Amino acid sequence: MTNTKALRAAMFATSALCVAWSGQAAAQTGAPESTVEEIVVVGSRIEGAKATAALPVTVVDAKQLDAVAASSGDDLFRAIPQMGDVNYNSAYLPGSSNSARGDIGSVNLRNLGSGNTLVLLNGRRVVAHPTSQADGTSLVPTITYNTNAIPTSGLKRLEVLRDGAAAIYGTDAVAGVVNTVLKDNFNGVDIEAQYGAAEGTHLKEYEFNGLFGHNFERGNLTALVSYDKRSALRTLDQPYTASADKRGLFTGTRFDGAASLDGRGTVTPWGSFTAASAVRVGTTLITSSAGAFHVQPTTYPGSLATVGNGISIDDGAPATSGDDRNLRYDGAASDLTVMPALKRLNVFVTGHYDVTDTITAFGEVGVYHAKTRAYQAPATTTSAQVITAPTTSYWNPFGPTTFNGVANPNRLAGINAPAGGVAVTLTSYDFVDAGKQQVDVTNDQTRFLGGLRGEALGWKWESALLYSQSKVKDVSDGISATAAQKQIGLSTADAYNPFNGGTVANPSVGDATPSSQAAIDAIRFKSKRESTSSLASWDFRISKADLFALPGGDVGVAAGVEWRRETQHDDRDAHVDGTITYTNSVTGIVYGSDMVGTSPSPDTKGSRKVSSAYIEFAVPVISPEMGIPLVRSVELQLAGRAEKYSDVGSVAKPKVALAWDLVDGFRVRGSWAQGFKAPNLEQINATVVTRANTRTDYVRCEADLRAGRITSFSNCTRTLSVQAQRSGNPDLKPEDSETMGFGFVFEPKFIPSEFGQFTFTTDYWRVKQKGIVGLFGEGNALILDYLQRVGGQTNTNVVRAAATADDIAAFAGTGLTPVGTVLYVKDQYVNTLPQEARGIDIGLMWRKHGTPIGDFDLNVNGAHLIKFYQQPSPQIAALMAARAAGTINAGTTITGGGSYIRQNSKPDWKWTAALSWSLDQFSAGVFTQYVSDIDDTGLIDSAGAPWIIDSQVTTNVYGQYEFTKGWAANTRLKLGVRNVTNEAPPLSSNGYLGTVYQPYGRYFYASIRKTF
Repeated sequence: MTNTKALRAAMFATSALCVAWSGQAAAQTGAPESTVEEIVVVGSRIEGAKATAALPVTVVDAKQLDAVAASSGDDLFRAIPQMGDVNYNSAYLPGSSNSARGDIGSVNLRNLGSGNTLVLLNGRRVVAHPTSQADGTSLVPTITYNTNAIPTSGLKRLEVLRDGAAAIYGTDAVAGVVNTVLKDNFNGVDIEAQYGAAEGTHLKEYEFNGLFGHNFERGNLTALVSYDKRSALRTLDQPYTASADKRGLFTGTRFDGAASLDGRGTVTPWGSFTAASAVRVGTTLITSSAGAFHVQPTTYPGSLATVGNGISIDDGAPATSGDDRNLRYDGAASDLTVMPALKRLNVFVTGHYDVTDTITAFGEVGVYHAKTRAYQAPATTTSAQVITAPTTSYWNPFGPTTFNGVANPNRLAGINAPAGGVAVTLTSYDFVDAGKQQVDVTNDQTRFLGGLRGEALGWKWESALLYSQSKVKDVSDGISATAAQKQIGLSTADAYNPFNGGTVANPSVGDATPSSQAAIDAIRFKSKRESTSSLASWDFRISKADLFALPGGDVGVAAGVEWRRETQHDDRDAHVDGTITYTNSVTGIVYGSDMVGTSPSPDTKGSRKVSSAYIEFAVPVISPEMGIPLVRSVELQLAGRAEKYSDVGSVAKPKVALAWDLVDGFRVRGSWAQGFKAPNLEQINATVVTRANTRTDYVRCEADLRAGRITSFSNCTRTLSVQAQRSGNPDLKPEDSETMGFGFVFEPKFIPSEFGQFTFTTDYWRVKQKGIVGLFGEGNALILDYLQRVGGQTNTNVVRAAATADDIAAFAGTGLTPVGTVLYVKDQYVNTLPQEARGIDIGLMWRKHGTPIGDFDLNVNGAHLIKFYQQPSPQIAALMAARAAGTINAGTTITGGGSYIRQNSKPDWKWTAALSWSLDQFSAGVFTQYVSDIDDTGLIDSAGAPWIIDSQVTTNVYGQYEFTKGWAANTRLKLGVRNVTNEAPPLSSNGYLGTVYQPYGRYFYASIRKTF
């Protein structure tokens, strides 16, 4: 027998359990069934069976929700150790609408990536958030479910199945399933108001929550209303966000003074330009031999010609090193937004009505609406649009000698430019005087569900229709390249002036010499991106807990058919999708996007239909009554599902799970399953999508190193905005996966009951995936280009401009062939090579109720990531081998293969502990969370060793009192503090790691609640 087959056979003889914070059902803990309510819904379709005994389920109940004190779904999901990085989050505010912005949080169980965890609401699918975002590792567009659309105040419990469940629930359930169960069947009125604030910041938050319900003769109607208003968190609120230059934060470390920590923008209001020809004053060259120059304060070294207002021309490349580094633009210091101002409303209504004694009608109506406002850095030029100031431009220092017979006041005296002037291209320029970009994002999500359930002939049945839609409208300030070139080209004083520099007294912040307001207004417009997704489904389910009897008990069965239709439509602004293009009036070159700084992004539209059928059995193989030694009971779950897609074909996957009680109080359990994840609609349907990211041109770093201009790659400043032309692929196949796990749960019966009830768990899990949708990546493409150019070749997917005279000079004496600026990189979505992740979960639960000093509940949950390895493609493997051999520098950052353990957002240890206490009207709780240290691959020294992001421990505390008499009866007062020790997020090369940590410290809150 092969090792794989032997291991799989062992899986069938064992089982897995991953207990989290809360008490499990009686079937899971061994507690008397009369004392613990069976609450687990996720993981099995068999009503009344104990199939969940073989599954690793976390249940977060009301006590743990109180201890976490989450104001949003993002807060809540970050508090679960098995959840990975939060790639979509409200603090991620890119400079363009190419990524998801606004009130957004993502689900990433086991760190397998957004889109690998299925989210259910009351047991049925949730519509996907319509705005895609590139995954931080693979760079492909991913789709997630918006956790902030979950009304945390209305949660009855949160169930997390940390086990592959595609055989039961279908696609996206590779890592597991999250089921959010909302409060229902409520009779009365329960209202709550809360105020909270983050210490030392502008972040303030107001919440109102109401639960309203009424029982009538044959049913119930319950409504949940939640409103949240939050002010913005600003960059200047805290030192790790107050500046893009992080060098001061690393003083005294081995990266003290590392140039790569200076994240200020190299595209600045101190523009960098290229004249159509070299320009001299007399015999003095005031541009480079290729015509390049930039503007700077006259007091700076190298000033060659004054253009007024304390500003002069220099011929070097700006914002790179020495004094010119101070010309970099520090947007963060201009008081931008870290977390946007927010208004969020959730309304959810559930109801049921007994039509007959055996048939019940039920329904749900949900409405989520959120608006956010943020201020981001001004728009900057990129290679997506190249703007040229024509010879007629009023402010062009190399313009014509006269305008309409009148001497040109702005032409530099004594230059050798022709009388008609010289056109000047804006190589890089930041429209700082146009102001910060206001970003307004509106999220809407609706859900309508109606169904019937009942019982007939001993079978339980249920059927429902569901329609849900999600919409996002992203509106932000933009600059039209067409309008900008027209305004720059005017021959009057109301022309836009890109040659006026910034603020002489503080060159890195602001623009003290702005163009006229009329000129600014003429180039600005509101950019709109509207995205919509929808989910329509119908299902019919049947289940029977006692299909037939075996010696070990009754066999349960569930079966069903489902149909769903999913759509996604991404409608980009006309200035971006190709409707309105930009034509450089001087060069005649046509660009696909007219919005400065934003790459061409065509509209994307797609839909699919999915038909599926599943069956599940719960088989009691051995029962306690059979009296078999060392086998008190054995329960088996068998499941299978087949799905047919209208676009990617058909799949069928099985699942086996088994629970084996050796003795009363000791259970081993395990599972094995195959899974799948269909490529999302954008990955299949997108045409060429252009994205610009800041990358490092490593061959230029190598030239600088050889020329002695830098001492290591950590000091390389050759970053640039690189366009990647990524294309969708209709031939993509579903990603296949295999999951397995085994472990034990131990409830020691020998411990006297006066010491409470203990449960210990330890569980091992493994997920193997293949055919993951990915990209080679423009960063890797530049490293491959570096490797090939060291060997005298080139990477044809990296398209460059011809080398200029300045490029030739920079490479002189290095032994490398000069290269031009990167224009774009070609790439395509493909099914890549396998990936494997495995780890261990550890749990401890202690419960002691009825003592003279109160009731106690303790829950400890730990997650240890042992392995996270993606097999490198042959190209990636070649890059890694070249780096190991010293052919290319150890300071290069290669992605897309190798071990990811401890890298960036994948710590190897996370744990939480929650302790709650109650006595009469008093209750209190403590919640502690630990995250181990992480390697920051964005900051690597010359030996290839990364910066270590420190570990962190944070603690939340709360206390509350409930009045029971008089006018204040049924009133609860609560005071709490999140992060009571005011721990700042550990330092990273970006200041803090937003995918793991929230960007603020101590948070105080107080609430009052009244029940009628």
